[in-house]
Amino acid sequence: MACLRMQSCFFFILTLCFWASNCVEFNDIFEPSWATDHVMYEGELLKLKLDNVSGAGFASKATYLFGKTGAQIKLVPGDSAGTVTAFYISSEGTLHDEFDFEFLGNASGEPYIVQTNIYSNGTGNREQRIYLWFDPTADFHTYSFLWNHNQVVFFVDSVPIRVFPNNERLGVPYPKKQPMKVSSSIWNADNWATQGGRLKINWSHSPFISTYKSFDIDANESGVNAESGGVNENGSKWWDMPSYSKLSPLQRRMLRWVHRNYIIYDYCNDSTRFPTSPPECAGLRF
Repeated sequence: MACLRMQSCFFFILTLCFWASNCVEFNDIFEPSWATDHVMYEGELLKLKLDNVSGAGFASKATYLFGKTGAQIKLVPGDSAGTVTAFYISSEGTLHDEFDFEFLGNASGEPYIVQTNIYSNGTGNREQRIYLWFDPTADFHTYSFLWNHNQVVFFVDSVPIRVFPNNERLGVPYPKKQPMKVSSSIWNADNWATQGGRLKINWSHSPFISTYKSFDIDANESGVNAESGGVNENGSKWWDMPSYSKLSPLQRRMLRWVHRNYIIYDYCNDSTRFPTSPPECAGLRF
């Protein structure tokens, strides 16, 4: 796996290389956050297991402020109803910032739903849901976040599926001060994840396994003065170059394609939950 503008690039066999030179083990960069015995290493693969005892998760030891981070993931195959696999970056505390991919398990033969959400200064409730245009259990696909002073972009492979612009001018808090950890987990969410909680986990199909092949962390480690846009001694701020301040024309077309064909829920259009449309939704067109 090749990484440009690399501050840290994780590629298997369970190694992490800095500046394409010194390699270290996965555990030097990440650590299990719970259920260590459900975090499994198999050759070039990392797996998280959910059974009727526990789910599992891991997180980066370092925190990051601006940049891009992604993971190649193959989701739980077969009847995964009631399970959720999440890939996210998050700070800590009640006023935390967070960007989420949540992959909602499905009954066999039904499409996987991807729910995304954004927390800024502790405020979330910004869910969007899409169907994927491929089978995410058949092969690995890359799910990633680009984060800078101007926008947060969610990508599936190279396709942007969601953009959260900096709308501080409208009074919307924007995540720009809190370094975040890179995390992933799998857990039992059958009270809400599949068909609103109507379909429960069938434990006879356990264990449920999410599989990871590689990670890319091309981001500034914590210790940055976010307001000045500075970086540490090994850093760069490629993410604030003009070309990353907004989507390119091609990316805008891809985002429109996703929204026209695959989006099934957008909080901006939910007048029951939000009789007054959230301010960041005003004029949000691509």
